Amino acid sequence: MKVSIVCPLYNAEKYIEKLHSNILEQKKDFLEELEIKYVLTESKDNTEELLKKLQVDYILIDAKDFSHSKTREMMAYKATGDILVFISQDVVMKNDLWLKNLVEPIINNECEAAFSRQLCTNNSIEKYIRENNYPEKSRVVSEKDIDQYGLLTFFYSDASSAIRKDVYLEVNGYDGKNLIINEDMYIAYKIITSGYRIKYCADSEVYHSHVFTLKQLYNRYFDTGVFLKQHSYLLQYKANESGFKLAKYAFKRSIKERNISVLLNLIPNFGARFIGSNLGKRFNKLPRNFIIKSSLNKNYWI
Repeated sequence: MKVSIVCPLYNAEKYIEKLHSNILEQKKDFLEELEIKYVLTESKDNTEELLKKLQVDYILIDAKDFSHSKTREMMAYKATGDILVFISQDVVMKNDLWLKNLVEPIINNECEAAFSRQLCTNNSIEKYIRENNYPEKSRVVSEKDIDQYGLLTFFYSDASSAIRKDVYLEVNGYDGKNLIINEDMYIAYKIITSGYRIKYCADSEVYHSHVFTLKQLYNRYFDTGVFLKQHSYLLQYKANESGFKLAKYAFKRSIKERNISVLLNLIPNFGARFIGSNLGKRFNKLPRNFIIKSSLNKNYWI
């Protein structure tokens, strides 16, 4: 099969050379062809100059035209591969089997979509959250697993994911929506409820790490709360992994590793998540002139 990799870029000068090298180093003997398509949002750094230096295919768009969902959707329709692979600019592939282990389950008809395991390189709370959300064992989920996994059935990250293009077209991608966050959960719901399968590929590994301030965490979870409010049909599914269970896991792991900085940050960190998420879900009850900045540096006029 032919595979198309789609990667949105923005101020990516510190990532792009390493990222492109990682992709070129992947084993490709199982593929007919590999297509790499970058889409660059107008940046303030030297990303475009580096893309020209690398002599790669890219499209340049205005900052006002960027959307997590619509930009990916635009590139998906331009891609010519049988399988679409979506990645973010800040992932680092652990080895040369990342791509093979991500797309072979689709080629072998184990599933119609797949996503990678994400590993954290820093010693923050995110390390333990990644451990919890991205375990060592792979799994395949379908509609029949909703009773067991609840909302977790639709857990799917386009930081490193793949989908058969014909399935992507059948479910109509992101429906042309401008989603500020959780576009991966949005399409995962459609994949699962259309009768298809998603595989979590624990052997397709990428390093993907963030260090968020409390304000950034609040903003991200506020955005997520808004998303869930706008797509309230998702709230009917039980969230088997509660925030409390996640905090408990992080607490136990930090105690075991004597990670004092994490222990001191647990309450404010999860507090910012909880408050942001709950306020986001209630956003329509706030005064209409109330402005809350999202994590994408855009404003909600509510």
